[in-house]
Amino acid sequence: MEKVLGIGGVFFRARDPVALAAWYASHLGVDETPTTYDEPGWRQGGGITVFAPFSENTEYFGDPDRQWMINFRVQDLARMVDQLRSKGIQVEVDAETYPNGRFARLQDPEGNPIQLWQPAGASLDVDESIKPMR
Repeated sequence: MEKVLGIGGVFFRARDPVALAAWYASHLGVDETPTTYDEPGWRQGGGITVFAPFSENTEYFGDPDRQWMINFRVQDLARMVDQLRSKGIQVEVDAETYPNGRFARLQDPEGNPIQLWQPAGASLDVDESIKPMR
């Protein structure tokens, strides 16, 4: 069976697409879409990508009006959380370490849910500097 190789893009509506693209580039390192075919696009690191439809009644995304949530793999959750918090961005770190890694949540400026995931084995020493927000 032929299979897709990974996610080639994530497309969604935004009130201010230019400002939101700049926020993702500035705070999460997701390069903005190139304006010409000569410019390189954002390249993600290799690794697992989960594709999971959820029940329409799920509370997992937070606000029930949100139709999607993106999960970004990160190398070092503690450093990413520190970086975001230093910019005044509220990040909630899950206190539990799961068999597949550690997680944190935040929202972009338009309220879209974002999950950060440090996969198990990727410098997964529990870092006490990233205290869960409860």
